[in-house]
Amino acid sequence: MFNDANLRERAAKVVPGGMYGHLNAALHGPGYPQFFVGGEGCRQRDADGREYVDLMCSWGPIVIGHRHPAVEAAVAAQLAEGDCLNGPGPVYVELAELMVETIPQAEWVMFSKNGTDATTQALMIARAATGRTKVLMAHGSYHGADPWCTPSLSGTTPNERADLIEYTYNDLASAEAAAAQAEGDVAAIIVTPFKHDSFEDQELAAGEFARGLRALADRIGAALVIDDVRGGWRLDLGGSWETLGVRPDLYAFSKAMANGYPIAAVTGVDSLRGPAQTIYSTGSFWFNAAPMAAAKATIETLRDIGGVALMERAGTRLREGLAAQAASHGFVVNQTGPVQIPWLSFEGDATLEKAMFWSSACLREGVYLHPWHNWFLSAAHTDADIDRALQGTDAAYAKLRAAFGAD
Repeated sequence: MFNDANLRERAAKVVPGGMYGHLNAALHGPGYPQFFVGGEGCRQRDADGREYVDLMCSWGPIVIGHRHPAVEAAVAAQLAEGDCLNGPGPVYVELAELMVETIPQAEWVMFSKNGTDATTQALMIARAATGRTKVLMAHGSYHGADPWCTPSLSGTTPNERADLIEYTYNDLASAEAAAAQAEGDVAAIIVTPFKHDSFEDQELAAGEFARGLRALADRIGAALVIDDVRGGWRLDLGGSWETLGVRPDLYAFSKAMANGYPIAAVTGVDSLRGPAQTIYSTGSFWFNAAPMAAAKATIETLRDIGGVALMERAGTRLREGLAAQAASHGFVVNQTGPVQIPWLSFEGDATLEKAMFWSSACLREGVYLHPWHNWFLSAAHTDADIDRALQGTDAAYAKLRAAFGAD
């Protein structure tokens, strides 16, 4: 019989550090489980048998609930026919058609596996189209884990970052200055639909900033790339800046696209179709049919149930409840980002001491959230689920007040 401690001990002998990357529980705070054994709807179970209301949704991929029947049925039907074959299945065309139909910006689609694949592929297309090298990127922005964008410099060389010029998110003047530095050599401007850097309060994009980046890209002949890996399928099915009236030349999608199955995509405008055909970008598992079937079922389900509105409802209920609880316990908190992709921080908590304590207390109350990374809501979070989560967060606030006192 296994448990979390036993699995960690075994893993440490056969994996460097036992675990690596953003799922390394050692980075999250005291008491976080490393291993999980199952999930249903908006609940997850760890290897010790504890169940949580899941406010991380597997760090974003789960958008309509763990083991959603429509997705699981689509995957099972595809697996019965075949998954990894000598070429893609018919669902490859069906999914591409659905995405072009769903996303107003999209005139074509290319598939891959991870968000990093999609952002890297988008920049390759932009460079192929423009013959230029430089990319403008917001300072501190996360776009994946390849050497050009990974947050850690270990194992990378300075040359792999040499073509990046940074600007400040929501500061159009800084983006203009960054473009001027490149002296006509800007291939792309890459931007997230909202600022979601870890350890910092999130920041929604100002309409003036979004429209300004679009105008800047047009003026200098660069491709505007929206990295919608984190926001895609939660903020707007047509792309996260549709509500701002701004469409990019290239969108990068992944995470929630297939409700937990591995797939990513780049969508583009017709003028970039030719350059996209010239790049060599592929992978052994990029064209597997089962994840494409999962993606098709996920997008159709989100469309049919009004998934974005359901997530907005759940996120608003959670945000209002957390605010009322914080006030009643005497804490000043900041809740930032879209309500579907929220984060809570404590005022004056630069060392995250309160956040770490509170999130660990939430775990003990059966609520899985995170002290320094944004959370995710899904369409499976009902009013009752949010109320259950709020019971746990309220008890955690009480424990925090007992340990630290009120603000």
